[in-house]
Amino acid sequence: MTAPDGPLRLDAPREDALEHAARLVADAWRSFDRFRPEEPPLDERVRRLLESALPANPSPVHDVLDDAARILDESIAQARPRYFAFIGSSGLEIGTLGDFLAHSYDINLAVDARAATQIEDQAVGWVGEFIGFPASAGAFTSGGTVSNVTAIAAARERALPGSRHAGLGGRRLAVYCSQEVHYSVTRAIELLGIGSDNLRAVEIDGLRRMRPDALDRAIAEDVAAGVIPVAVVATAGTTLTGAIDPLDRVSDVCEAHGVWLHVDGAYGLPAASVPSRIEMFAGLARADSCSVDAHKWLYLPKACGVVLVRDDRALASAFSHEQGYLPHQQHELHAADITLEYSRPFRALKLWLAFRAHGAAQFREAIERNLAEADLLYRRAQHTEDFEVMEAPPQLSIAPLRHVPPDVTDLNAHNQALAEAIQADGRVYLAPALIDDEVWLRPCFVNYRTTDDDVLALLEVARELGERLARTGSAA
Repeated sequence: MTAPDGPLRLDAPREDALEHAARLVADAWRSFDRFRPEEPPLDERVRRLLESALPANPSPVHDVLDDAARILDESIAQARPRYFAFIGSSGLEIGTLGDFLAHSYDINLAVDARAATQIEDQAVGWVGEFIGFPASAGAFTSGGTVSNVTAIAAARERALPGSRHAGLGGRRLAVYCSQEVHYSVTRAIELLGIGSDNLRAVEIDGLRRMRPDALDRAIAEDVAAGVIPVAVVATAGTTLTGAIDPLDRVSDVCEAHGVWLHVDGAYGLPAASVPSRIEMFAGLARADSCSVDAHKWLYLPKACGVVLVRDDRALASAFSHEQGYLPHQQHELHAADITLEYSRPFRALKLWLAFRAHGAAQFREAIERNLAEADLLYRRAQHTEDFEVMEAPPQLSIAPLRHVPPDVTDLNAHNQALAEAIQADGRVYLAPALIDDEVWLRPCFVNYRTTDDDVLALLEVARELGERLARTGSAA
């Protein structure tokens, strides 16, 4: 076959490369259907690739794709059913295909992209409907950090009109949150010039939720001292334990003081759609804004965050502008007028496809299964002598536990070593967390592939390795 003319041409027909890539993707999907007994080490081929210099000349496209698949297979893949660390993604297949299609067209959502722009608007509405939030506007983002920055920027502009142009002018501002808020909120108020010293960490109750009475007192004291309240950030599913702040009572406080309420639901808000948890999210519809990461508990591939607002003017007040290189047509706003990003991929397509291909009912069923898996682990561990759990059952799908074998005096050191041993073993994957200065194992269930057998395997592996550590000081 005659080689194609010009630069940036593959050494094989692009259709062949596509078929080859499709086979690699199918192999990966099959590997996610069940757990694998260990995490493979880096092989010699991958090591050599990692040490190679910048290529001056082309390589066969099939070889390059094979190398990519090898590297990915030797990476930690959150999509596997026994990945319980942090709050992972599941890589839902239809979402992967949505990303492939969107990137093939290379749509840019900075300005009007016609049908794609309308699909994003529709998908924003679908997310709001799914979680029970009356969204009048919103946008897809890279994740919770950008979503939270976006919402708090809108709150700052409402609390201090014109501050996006004039700055804070030396005025004292404050943002309020629970003691276990996600660090992205801290980062957001640092970036927005409010300053993390002005983030008020409100006391939590026995269920690790923000106390509305303490919030009310903190705002009142600040107002009396001449401090301007910018926003309250309630968390709907903390990253540490899955706690849900009492949104209805927090809303009462915010309305009484005229303060913007943002709900950071990056992890937990999808559970607002299921019958067993809907009451825990009462008051969500009263919030001014909320954020949810569809790449967490809506199972989609990263990145797929969503920020939603109740007032469609709020985001435009914080972000809209006029530039000669970005003309407005028919006085309509572009996406760049309501978002932090300019060049922005078509993230909404994968969620739109997923709801169309599976329907909202299947997502609710998958979320309920994950909730049941957390409850299963909690109940099994609760009725053992060598594990302890938190006093209250899981509010969502995080179920912290500790291995407490007899004759081990330093449980923190033991559980830290156990978490490291579990990761090295590779049959399951989880991470430790520090809760009230104690080291806990912190499994989180947000994968639609996970089964009850996977949940029980976690307990079995932790016990096996924990007993060996307690007996010999080593899990090897």
